[in-house]
Amino acid sequence: MMYLHRAGGHGTYNRDLKQWIITVLTVLALMMVAVTIGLLAHVLVSDIQVISNSGPKSSNQLKDLQEMNENLVDEILIDSALNKRYIKNHRVKQIPEEDDVKADIIMVLQSPSTGQRTVGEKKKHSTLNQKIRNTRALPADVTVVQVNDCGKRAIPLIANRIVSGNLAARGAWPWQVSLQRSNIHQCGGTLIGNMWVVTAAHCFRTNANPRQWTLSFGTTINPPLMKRDVRRIIMHERYRPPARDHDIALVQFSPRVTFSDDVRRICLPEPSASFPQNSTVYITGFGALYYSGESQNELREARVQIISNNICKQPQVYGNDIKRGMFCAGYLEGIYDACRGDSGGPLVVRDNKDTWYLLGIVSWGDNCGQKNKPGVYTQVTYYRRWIASKTGL
Repeated sequence: MMYLHRAGGHGTYNRDLKQWIITVLTVLALMMVAVTIGLLAHVLVSDIQVISNSGPKSSNQLKDLQEMNENLVDEILIDSALNKRYIKNHRVKQIPEEDDVKADIIMVLQSPSTGQRTVGEKKKHSTLNQKIRNTRALPADVTVVQVNDCGKRAIPLIANRIVSGNLAARGAWPWQVSLQRSNIHQCGGTLIGNMWVVTAAHCFRTNANPRQWTLSFGTTINPPLMKRDVRRIIMHERYRPPARDHDIALVQFSPRVTFSDDVRRICLPEPSASFPQNSTVYITGFGALYYSGESQNELREARVQIISNNICKQPQVYGNDIKRGMFCAGYLEGIYDACRGDSGGPLVVRDNKDTWYLLGIVSWGDNCGQKNKPGVYTQVTYYRRWIASKTGL
């Protein structure tokens, strides 16, 4: 894979339901207050047990209640200040008893950014439960469980090499996205949340109208695993082509995705994270296999190395063209590289817990896979706070 700027082409029944709606709304309102004051950290699963003292229910009523509570959670949270963090909800169990009904509702929310995680787990739990107990609403109990859902692959690592790269197995790189216009692949992107993708700003140099863009997931362009409509494109405010610095953009899409083995977000590193030269990293994309080639239908992968700025800034390499917020990766001898159509795609690294992090975004390069002309990438740590300011991630 390679670059250029690496883009390509109604009775009792009703009263019972009303009481149930009030109960659910009350509990949800309390949960939203608790979350918005910064009590949730990382990706949270909130397990709410609601007890409805409204008499026995028929099986049909129970089914209606199930659908109502799930739909209400979706509608309320998606239209709330929690929109950026809400992922999904579902009823785990609903138990009819002699004079009441108990229901367990799971709500999954994304965490605040790292800098906001200042409240300990015990305090979070006690505060959430206290807010529920202090109300006159029906009893509810809240438990918070931390879940790490980012940066995990369903299959073992086997990647070797993109220009001259290997075909990627299904589920190998579940964060890879294809940005398309008129169903034609233009750029790569990386899934960082259930409604956010990060990519290169230069992909939108000639067309930044979100209505004309779609996102495709999976390891093939055709057929796609799933597609999503783009709702908003946020380019870095300081990106000014033809200059190549600040080459980063965020894409918000809908409807949000549900994470699975095939579609999963990558972890974002801390702003202070550093990675030594010669670290082994991986690049993926649908880009061309050579400079004047066409984008590929199947996702490819390649293993490359981080090249120090001291080397990349040498005159025979890129000299003063390497600015702050950029870094090089590949091999000075060439061969393995990103190419045209790989722009905006991910450069990732694995830690010792087998969790993957996004380090770079395919940005530019001189030709593809040429000697002394490695790939140049937007440095994610440098723009980490900018990403958080726009997405809350």
